[in-house]
Amino acid sequence: MRLDFIWVKLAMPLAIILVWWIGSDLGVWNGYVIPSPERVASSMWSMAMDGSLLKHASASFLRVIWGFAIASLVAIPLGFAMGLSRSLERWLQSTLDFMRHVPPLAIMPMVILWFGIGEVSKVVVVFMATFFPILLNTQSGVAGCDTKLLEVGRAFGLSRLERFNRILVPSALPSILLGMRLGLSYSWRSLIGAELIAAASGIGYVIHDAEQLSRSDVIIVGVFLLGFAGSLSDHLFTALSRRLTPWSGGDIGGV
Repeated sequence: MRLDFIWVKLAMPLAIILVWWIGSDLGVWNGYVIPSPERVASSMWSMAMDGSLLKHASASFLRVIWGFAIASLVAIPLGFAMGLSRSLERWLQSTLDFMRHVPPLAIMPMVILWFGIGEVSKVVVVFMATFFPILLNTQSGVAGCDTKLLEVGRAFGLSRLERFNRILVPSALPSILLGMRLGLSYSWRSLIGAELIAAASGIGYVIHDAEQLSRSDVIIVGVFLLGFAGSLSDHLFTALSRRLTPWSGGDIGGV
């Protein structure tokens, strides 16, 4: 990566921090409402030293991984089935459309009643938020496969399984990976909402607990931690996707 490109990407964050720093020093805003960068950095350092930062970040990360993995294992096969079968798509479409428009947090009280306030309820919320982006993009990628390519494969004597593995899957893979990337983003958003409602650990719990204690500096630490964790997971997934789909030119879309 070129040095000038790195500076372009860092210019806006550095400008925001500079304005924040100068405004705090000059007393432009109330330090209770918007704490100074020094105070936020001090709180982050204290949390890092006592281990709470790693504890809460790892708790949220594991919940995202579990929910995302289970959603992928269910949504991708179902997306292939719906993309290949018009009758199955028609049979499931209305039910899935109804479920897709219900926010996961709207049924969080019922999820807590069914599964309690332990880890399962958070994973269920992540699963629900992640499932539909992966499902819809998988279905779209499978249905959008060029039928002429399949006909060429049939003309060359490829079996049904070979056409599936060598033509259909590579054709649909960029769309599937885009859905997984979107789902990963939704995983973090939904998880934090779930942790704000019922949790004893995690980044959402840190933010909620800091609100109760009127610790605006810790709230900002939680926000920074969430943004960093989400961005890191997104960049890692994008890098992996580019390696898996070199024929797509490295472009799997954006969030």
